[in-house]
Amino acid sequence: MRELTEQELHNLAMNIVGRKLEQDGYEFMAVNSKPKKNPQFVCLKNKKLHFIIVRPVKYPEDPRSYNHGLMYTMKQHAEKMNATAYYAGVGLFNAEDRLKPVYLNQPYVEDYSGLIKV
Repeated sequence: MRELTEQELHNLAMNIVGRKLEQDGYEFMAVNSKPKKNPQFVCLKNKKLHFIIVRPVKYPEDPRSYNHGLMYTMKQHAEKMNATAYYAGVGLFNAEDRLKPVYLNQPYVEDYSGLIKV
């Protein structure tokens, strides 16, 4: 068994959020899969621009809790572009034991409650 890398966890979180955005009618303008390059998604919905920061979150951290400094900076950037900023934290946990890492091709639990407006 191989533990997922930080990039693989980030990609998994991006896929989860991306599928939900698509279902909710967002149109992707730009997608950035680098973990520290923000925002990860720039989308249009109802002719309004949206900046979305995606973060994978490991147990025991709360996927709904975010870095307020980073998100304040992103909100200011979004406002300059007449956009709305959102945080999308995705909890990714080993299905058998939350204290263990997520492994490649092994069951996992996702905890994603949707976009959090900043």
